[in-house]
Amino acid sequence: MLAIKNPIIIIILFILCLGSCKSSSKIIEKKSTSKSLKTNPQTDISDESNIKPTDLNSIPESENISKSVSKIYGIIDYAKQFSGVKYKFGGATRDGMDCSGLVFESFRAFDIILPRISRDMAKKGDKVLLANTQEGDLLFFRTMNRRNAISHVGLVITAENGEIEFIHSTTSSGVIVSKLSEKYWNSAFVEARRIL
Repeated sequence: MLAIKNPIIIIILFILCLGSCKSSSKIIEKKSTSKSLKTNPQTDISDESNIKPTDLNSIPESENISKSVSKIYGIIDYAKQFSGVKYKFGGATRDGMDCSGLVFESFRAFDIILPRISRDMAKKGDKVLLANTQEGDLLFFRTMNRRNAISHVGLVITAENGEIEFIHSTTSSGVIVSKLSEKYWNSAFVEARRIL
């Protein structure tokens, strides 16, 4: 067994273990026209007055990391609830969703407001090397459009051993999971960005 000598790593691992075992948080279900969506226990999407910003400067760094990791996986789980929803230009509900609508709503459910359009989202966060891409990062693409601008976005749900999977909404199949290694997506890829 490997001995971990760095006390900061031990503390972070301990906090992550405690955070992942937490079962006292309740999940709020937001009723939609057809199915309910799970969201952050602190935020009801229908009432933005409940949004309470957190003063990250008052939280120790190890807790910030733990909360950030927890939020990332919450965003991913939220996005996965839309799997199979049909594509609808400008849509952001179970009745139909476009790529930026999926990302916008998934982050908004956790009090993170991004621009609504993929090319504007690509100006937020920090650019990340593809080799350093991790869960929760955003992938941006140029799909055949006249302006040759960023026109598509996906949310990374797994990034292991160089294999990146992302959830997104396509015009042909609606909300699906794809691999960046697929020829079409690999050739259309522009950049990865980290919001959290």
